[in-house]
Amino acid sequence: MRLANYQGRASIVVDGCVVDVERASGGRLTSDPMLLSDLDNHDALRAIASTAKAADWPGLVEARLGAPVPRPPKGFGVALNYKQHALESGRELPTEPHLFGKMENCVCGPFDEIIVPAGRTEVDYEAELVIVFGRVCKEATRKNAWSFLAGVTAGQDVSDRGEQFRLPVKQFTIAKTYDTFGPIGPYLVTTDELANPDALELEGRLSGEVMQHSNTSDLIFDVPALVVWLSRYITFQPGDLVWTGTPGGVGEARNPQRFLHGGDVLETEIEGIGTMRNPVVER
Repeated sequence: MRLANYQGRASIVVDGCVVDVERASGGRLTSDPMLLSDLDNHDALRAIASTAKAADWPGLVEARLGAPVPRPPKGFGVALNYKQHALESGRELPTEPHLFGKMENCVCGPFDEIIVPAGRTEVDYEAELVIVFGRVCKEATRKNAWSFLAGVTAGQDVSDRGEQFRLPVKQFTIAKTYDTFGPIGPYLVTTDELANPDALELEGRLSGEVMQHSNTSDLIFDVPALVVWLSRYITFQPGDLVWTGTPGGVGEARNPQRFLHGGDVLETEIEGIGTMRNPVVER
């Protein structure tokens, strides 16, 4: 299924049309988009999708899409999880995942503005696959790791490098969780929609120029490995998000460096999920 937050309402995209979950269910399910990330609702959502007739519902206007998980209970990012990015950053390959927080306030939609605060001149882009937990998860195994996930979406881990590396103790969390620094979307896609959820093409473009291109099969710690490692220590809930890491090509590592400025458009495309287009503004 392709699940969407459409004008603030839980929806399913079927044949290019938008099926409103509350209306299609006769009120048995609510309009809250957070229900989309709870696997307990997925059988009912599949039943709606299987019987929906596109002619009965309005056509999709992508600009009306919001973050498919607008209020995640928890959010985390994984640093240095592609070999190419670790090497361009001048760091050794990690032997276990490096984790930082991304708070609810940073989440915005796939076509929303990314706000670069006035005076911040080293704000960088990071195209990423984001996994969405769909049920309580603790001590997962590689064999069952994917079964805990409601699906996947595209995301950006926007990062203020000036703040991230300003102090001797690196400030990953604050530098990556400013308001609007975590756009996700355009859809929450269930894994049965994907031919191989462990091998998805990923591309990041800045004002039309390709900056990053890779495949999630190049992750140092793949999705099952991340779920296993994280769930040793953390109990996950439906709607929790993990940004899984970014490939090489970030602006900080380029010569000359390339950071986000007002007027830029940041595009993030992942195979089978879709494309986000976030305009950049400075204020």
